[in-house]
Amino acid sequence: MGEGEEMGLASYAITPVDGKWTVLHDGEVEGDYVTKEAAFEAAVAAASLAIREGHEVHVSAPGATRDRPTTATG
Repeated sequence: MGEGEEMGLASYAITPVDGKWTVLHDGEVEGDYVTKEAAFEAAVAAASLAIREGHEVHVSAPGATRDRPTTATG
């Protein structure tokens, strides 16, 4: 990578889908996790690789809500 060259943005968003959790990576659904923590750990592992490759990285996870007060499903 030459001086002034920028790598892209790698975005990871932990999202509830059909009673489970998934990771949206650049808009694409990846994985099927029972807990929000498991999805977050998978996203962070992937984000770590993206950082090593020189990408800017964003990781987001929702907080608890009235409808989803805990991180586990069910």
